[in-house]
Amino acid sequence: MDTVTITRVAQTQWEAVADDLVVGRGDVSRRPDGRLFLSIDVWRDAAFDRLAATMLADLPTPLHTLVGEDDHDTTARWERFGFTVGRREGAYDLPTDPRESGLDATRLPAGVTVLPAGEADEDLLRSLDRAIRDEVEAAVGRRVLPAELLAGPPGDTLVDPSKYAVAVLDGDAGYAGLVRVVRVRRRARVGLVAVRADRRRRGIGRALLAHALEGLHRDGIASAWTEVDDSDVPALALARAAGARRATGHLELVRR
Repeated sequence: MDTVTITRVAQTQWEAVADDLVVGRGDVSRRPDGRLFLSIDVWRDAAFDRLAATMLADLPTPLHTLVGEDDHDTTARWERFGFTVGRREGAYDLPTDPRESGLDATRLPAGVTVLPAGEADEDLLRSLDRAIRDEVEAAVGRRVLPAELLAGPPGDTLVDPSKYAVAVLDGDAGYAGLVRVVRVRRRARVGLVAVRADRRRRGIGRALLAHALEGLHRDGIASAWTEVDDSDVPALALARAAGARRATGHLELVRR
C-alpha cells in the first residue's frame, strides 16, 4: 500500500503526496458569515481519509462541506468523520421571460417602489441585511439563507452593494426587502431574495424577483439560477410560482 504524506502547504491548503506525486488536495475557505467550508479532491482513495483527519486536527469546529445530493459515497466518507446533514438545498433554473415566469415587473404592490441595483443607500442596505439575518437566526436558530460565494471582510455579509436592488415601502425610513443578482457570462445567479418579517405577505418578494428577472431578460439573458433550502417553504413557493425547475441539489454537512 502506498504511503501517503500530508503537508499543510499554505494557511488554507493541504496536499497529499505518494511516490513523489500529488494525489490529493484539501482546502478551507471562510464565508462572509464566518462559516468554515472544507473541500477535498483526491486521485487515490487512500488520500481522502488522511487529508480529512489532518485537516480536522488542524481546524476549529464547527466545520462545513458541500456534497451533491446523489453523491452517496462522498457523503459516507464525511460521515465517518462525524459530519451530519445540516441542510438540504436545491438548485433551480429560473426563466427570465415574463411569458414563462408569469411575473410582471410593472405591477408593483400598492405603496412599494423598487430601487434598481446600485441605487440603494449603502448604510440603509447594510442595516436591512443585518436585520434580516438576525430575524432568520432568531426564528430558526441557524442560517437558511444561501451561502455567499464571494469573499469579504470578516462579519460583512454584504459582499458587493452594487448588486442589490431594494424595495421601499411608503412611509418607511428604511428598506423593506432586497434581491441580489450576480451575472456570470450569459446566465445569472439570484443569490438572495429577502423581506423584513414585518413587511411580508404584501407581494414584496415577488416584486423584487420580477424586477431582477425582467432586467436580465431585457439584457438578453434567458435564464438564471438560484439555490433554495428545502425547508424554506415560502422561498420554494415563490420560486415555483415563477416557473423555477429543480436542476440538482446538494447537502451541507456539518461537524460540530
